[in-house]
Amino acid sequence: MRREAWGAMARLRRMQQQSGRERSLLQGHSHLGFGRSADTFGRFPRVEQLGVAFGRSSLSKASVPNHAHYSSSTASTTEEEVVIAIGSNIGDRIANFNRALELMRASGIQAIRHASLYESAPAYVTDQPLFLNSAVSAITSLDPHSLLRTLKDIESELGRTSGGIRYGPRPLDLDIIFYGNRSVTTETLEIPHARFLERPFVLAPLADLLNDAGTRSTSHWSNHKRCDGGVAQAWNKMGGEACIGNEDLRRVIPVGNELLDLSAKTHVMGILNVTPDSFSDGGRFMAVEDAVAHARSMAAEGADFIDIGAQSTRPGATRLSTEEELSRLVPVLEALTADSALKGVKLSVDTFDARVGREAVKMGVHVVNDVSGGSLDSEMLSTVAELGVPYIMMHMRGDPTNMQSKANTTYSDVCEEVGKELNSRVVQAEAVGVPAWRIITDPGIGFSKTLPQNLDLLKHLPVVRRVLSESSCTVSRGPMLVGPSRKGFLGKITERQKGEDRDAATVAAAVVAAIGGANIIRAHNVRAVRDAMKVVDAIYK
Repeated sequence: MRREAWGAMARLRRMQQQSGRERSLLQGHSHLGFGRSADTFGRFPRVEQLGVAFGRSSLSKASVPNHAHYSSSTASTTEEEVVIAIGSNIGDRIANFNRALELMRASGIQAIRHASLYESAPAYVTDQPLFLNSAVSAITSLDPHSLLRTLKDIESELGRTSGGIRYGPRPLDLDIIFYGNRSVTTETLEIPHARFLERPFVLAPLADLLNDAGTRSTSHWSNHKRCDGGVAQAWNKMGGEACIGNEDLRRVIPVGNELLDLSAKTHVMGILNVTPDSFSDGGRFMAVEDAVAHARSMAAEGADFIDIGAQSTRPGATRLSTEEELSRLVPVLEALTADSALKGVKLSVDTFDARVGREAVKMGVHVVNDVSGGSLDSEMLSTVAELGVPYIMMHMRGDPTNMQSKANTTYSDVCEEVGKELNSRVVQAEAVGVPAWRIITDPGIGFSKTLPQNLDLLKHLPVVRRVLSESSCTVSRGPMLVGPSRKGFLGKITERQKGEDRDAATVAAAVVAAIGGANIIRAHNVRAVRDAMKVVDAIYK
């Protein structure tokens, strides 16, 4: 299957000559090529000038740019679900994507589902930088041609100019793949494009936009008559997941100034608690010099991430004020972000306080790790949307003071319910502007779970992923973090009272999690877990 997928991509890269009709359709669209370039309208104002904050779930009419193509004469009386492909290979590609999403939202194009990010080799003209590709499913009342003109306007705002090398480099491509289940063929637009089914860098994001809930009607865009058997079947015929993970097509997540393929190896996140009361190492790293020394040690032992927390989340822990949490955290972050020995290690902040997360990112932290999945601070999801950083969304019921209560640990099927409850948070996150390509899920081992439930989750992580796919295949196929390190359920099994005596048990749980599909293991003992993950990867990757 993988050999066939590579063959398909090799054939794609040899397709240098197109028919005259297809060349005209591809004119002005270097990589994706879904429709002819249209005349550019007036420039967009900056979103901040409109009073539009990236991440808000709705816009007032007054905040929408008053372009002719958004007038009532060009807007449909009903809303339609559309699919728009995004591509970029010049400049800051992630910034280009983020800005494009802002402008789409400001123009009445509301993204409701985001595909993964894919870094792909260029097609047609191969001597140019790698492309970043994705797609969004959005709701709009713009008619197809008004939508096209709006997207051309956004491309212009991002620096795309007419002319230049056909299929050559450019900062942004926005292309209409589907407009509901409609077919459009005019002088300026064809929907869907005649050859989109042959392109892995297009089909992969389209497949991410599907869900497996079985609720799609035959009139849904994914079952368009041009797709014999639908988009899902077309992707599977091409090779499906076997297409991902080689030099031509990688699924990536932006972390800091890098695009990381978290499926290439099992990553290790070292734990740095600057708390007096954490269950395993409370009080050991309160002093800045001790915290820095421990971070350096974990980096030397192979930590890919270091997760810094100033708020204990052990069972029964009380919530700190924002000011107290920051007073513990800020001096340590100042030292860590200035330490050259930690270059290359990504920093994460372990907090469920939106203001703490904002301050940490402002200081140079790359990831927000929220044990509540946004449920303990109503501002968290919109804050993460604005910050534009990866977000670790963990499953927990209640808060640390009551998470182990009978009500919060009662499940009819823990794997199914954890997946469904995470799904509801994902939907809320995407609605306020957190793209699914930034979300890392965490089933929450040890949080609102009993010993048998923790074991059930570890044993059946693929079930959690399957349930996640009912809402978002992007999240289902995306990174998953698992954190069993030194947890109490391991102590009960091994009869080890002290957290530091549970490292061997932690390694066993980490191995099971990695085999089950975890991409990141959060651990206190980085060296032991790193060595174990190297062995797992040597066998399974």
